[in-house]
Amino acid sequence: MTPSWQERAGVLCAGCIVVDAAKVVDVWPTPERLAMIESVNLSTGGPGLNMAVDLARLGAPFPVGLAGVVGDDDHGRFVLDECAAVGVGTGGVRVTADAATSFTDAMVLKGSGVRTFFHHAGANDLLVPDDVPLGASSARVFHCGSPGIHAAMDTVDAAGDTGWVRLLRAAQTAGLRTNLELVGLDALRLRDLARPCLPHLDYLVVNEVEASATAGVEVKAVGVDGAVDWAGIEAAARGCLDLGVGRLVVVHCPAGAVAVAKDGTVHRHGSVRLPPEVIRNATGAGDAFAAGVVLGLHEDLPVEDCLRLGVCAAAANLQGAGTSDGVVPAADCLALGTRYGYRDVT
Repeated sequence: MTPSWQERAGVLCAGCIVVDAAKVVDVWPTPERLAMIESVNLSTGGPGLNMAVDLARLGAPFPVGLAGVVGDDDHGRFVLDECAAVGVGTGGVRVTADAATSFTDAMVLKGSGVRTFFHHAGANDLLVPDDVPLGASSARVFHCGSPGIHAAMDTVDAAGDTGWVRLLRAAQTAGLRTNLELVGLDALRLRDLARPCLPHLDYLVVNEVEASATAGVEVKAVGVDGAVDWAGIEAAARGCLDLGVGRLVVVHCPAGAVAVAKDGTVHRHGSVRLPPEVIRNATGAGDAFAAGVVLGLHEDLPVEDCLRLGVCAAAANLQGAGTSDGVVPAADCLALGTRYGYRDVT
């Protein structure tokens, strides 16, 4: 018998597993010239892995598991070691000798902080739905991401479904509530990949650019302060619900977040007013926000509390040097909101 929602516990995260290598260079070289790499900092990355690590760092009071594919190499071992260090279960991670662990080299120009990214898909291209141990999982929530950067999962089968659709459908059939993460692709490509997934989602937690592309609703550019197109963001969230998301759509932006439920209830929450001098790195802030929201949804917290935890987790992440190292236990994240206050969302 399939366990009920109340009998389940935990979040199973699947999909993109990446090692981010931030490399500070002294100059940006012209072709055929040499630049010196002055420092290298490795961190975990990728939408599947980031959710798992961030949930663990938030102190999630439930099991957190990871499923995906890594290479039989130093980067793969780094991922497994980092997960072990924070308590993420890796029983669903397949190690292969057929490809290298996916990595992104972020070349950071010394002094300016300007970054240029070089990405290798590697083992992520080998991920297939059967890699995810849904049948053996007693998790309450299934999180996966991201369409568009996994060759096998993005392929359409004879029935017209991608691997993402098959995986999400199977997760719901197994009794898990589902959430999908997206990444910044060409708008038409993102829409074509995301829309077929929506009827198989309970939740969708994305940024305003991704929501706009998915729903086909224009959202004006949003900054940290100043005018915010809250009406456009709400319309994009409603559009995603109309296209099939079953329970809740949450859209975040630098100024805050909007949540729209299937019954039409709308919640807004401003982001934390962090002083500029404490912000070190924006990489992974959206993932940290999503982790805060998913933790709250797992615990069946009111939507307003889920949004508050999300913006506070993002604020904590902004103070770290890497993708996830700024994330701290949930109570400490929430203390940042109390200390600095929140942006207005009216």
